[in-house]
Amino acid sequence: MAWIRHGGEVHELAAGKTIFDFADELAVRVPSSCGRQGSCHECVVEVKAGARALEPPTAPESFLRSPFRLACQARVADASEDIEFTLLERHPKILTATRGAAPAGIDPPVVRRGDKVWYEDEPLDDYRGRMLGIAMDFGTTTVVFELIDLETGQGLYLDTFENPQRFGGSDIMHRISYDGGAHRGELHQAAVNALNGEIREMCGRLGVDRNQIYEVVVAGNSTMRDLFFGLDVQSIGQRPYQSRTEREYLDGRRTTTALVEPAHRLGVLAHPKARVYGPPLVASHVGADITAGLAAIDIESQHDPILFVDIGTNTEVVAGHAGRLVAASCPAGPAFEGGGIRCGMAGVEGAIESLEWTAGGWRFRTIGDGPPRGVCGSGLIDLLAHLRRHGRMTEKGVFQDRAREIPIVPEHGLAISREDVSNLAQAKAANYCGQNIVLRSLGVSPGRIARLYLAGGFANYVDVRNAIEIGFLAPVPEERIVKAGNASLEGARRLLLSRSRRVSIETTLRRIEHVELELEPDFFEIFVEGCQFKPMPG
Repeated sequence: MAWIRHGGEVHELAAGKTIFDFADELAVRVPSSCGRQGSCHECVVEVKAGARALEPPTAPESFLRSPFRLACQARVADASEDIEFTLLERHPKILTATRGAAPAGIDPPVVRRGDKVWYEDEPLDDYRGRMLGIAMDFGTTTVVFELIDLETGQGLYLDTFENPQRFGGSDIMHRISYDGGAHRGELHQAAVNALNGEIREMCGRLGVDRNQIYEVVVAGNSTMRDLFFGLDVQSIGQRPYQSRTEREYLDGRRTTTALVEPAHRLGVLAHPKARVYGPPLVASHVGADITAGLAAIDIESQHDPILFVDIGTNTEVVAGHAGRLVAASCPAGPAFEGGGIRCGMAGVEGAIESLEWTAGGWRFRTIGDGPPRGVCGSGLIDLLAHLRRHGRMTEKGVFQDRAREIPIVPEHGLAISREDVSNLAQAKAANYCGQNIVLRSLGVSPGRIARLYLAGGFANYVDVRNAIEIGFLAPVPEERIVKAGNASLEGARRLLLSRSRRVSIETTLRRIEHVELELEPDFFEIFVEGCQFKPMPG
């Protein structure tokens, strides 16, 4: 007898049924809006085991690569082999903006005048009792969105889900390549489908009408933002790594890199005349998420030397001092989000989020306090720091006694290998290079930084002492390090609620100097230095 498994639930396998059929039996909610005909492409699942037991992919699945299938099309052919599947849309642990806190002095583009709703000078609708907007941080790995009352500025609903574009690759370069192939537009559609599914669920829970949603602000890196808007992103993957909007701006064909589109044109479930606003880009891969982050920390009012680091699959760094702002992008890759690391995983339930070595072995804490399934980014930083601190690994990542791997939780099969450490070293080196070179370009040492703002997926959970010890973060005194939370979402929220903030951030962006790290003459030497697990020079 064989079984089909999702999470901790199992069901007896039977030939002829689809994965979607078994999902029903397992009470797993799989998104779909086409009646299981294979046309909406919303029910993508990852087949973790037993792919050979399924019938070959059908024509509607041609845009997918192994191990991804459409649940409604993947039919069991051989009921003698166990199958395990997972949904793409997991709800990870990710820091979100402070729900419910309303900024002072809001001046959104959407306003009520008498019994009419206006978008600036254009009438949109009769007043329906409330005016709502959505602020969204559209990250490479995770998406966070918040429903906001545009009259009061109050947050009404907050949720997060895993970016459903994972079938196109775990990092932006793979997604750019995927979108340039035969299935152009599938990544855009996947993003809109996922957001629409969340909007339907949100409206159902709150009893609100989607026609009361009049604007959506989408903050994301250059690739993620432009994919959401359905733009061709191929130019972002080729030198000089500029989006189509940036090229047109530099050529004088547009006055801003910001995007505004009617929601109905993108297929977003909101009022038919609602707008979707994409904040302007900084430059190259330094995108609208960093623009939003700078708005969140009120960059215009900063006078002392500051460093802003948004940690993720693509890390961005901005340093400011004496009126100058310098920015760079670091392609760190997904290693610290679990990609390519045997014991690695995203920050979801069961992930080890903190670790320390004691005389009795590894002491750890998991998200949700359940059994460990893997180690997420904050735990990986702790792991590397403790291996170094206790002499179990050299600066160059060589294990004690030249072992090939070190057990972490052997009873659960968790261990870290030499290959894992090599992948983490390269991801760390990208972060190292970005901070080192930007500070050097500005002429400011880490010790002079008055505030280091940490933003991004797992930044709020990182032990800064451990991160500094292995060279993941610049050696700024710990009391000067501010965990800014999800600055991209907070900035999107502020931009949603303020026309004047949109104008001021545009003015600030014109002052930013962009540094291409790989064009620095000593980039390779700095990268090699950054691969070692030791502090960055102060």
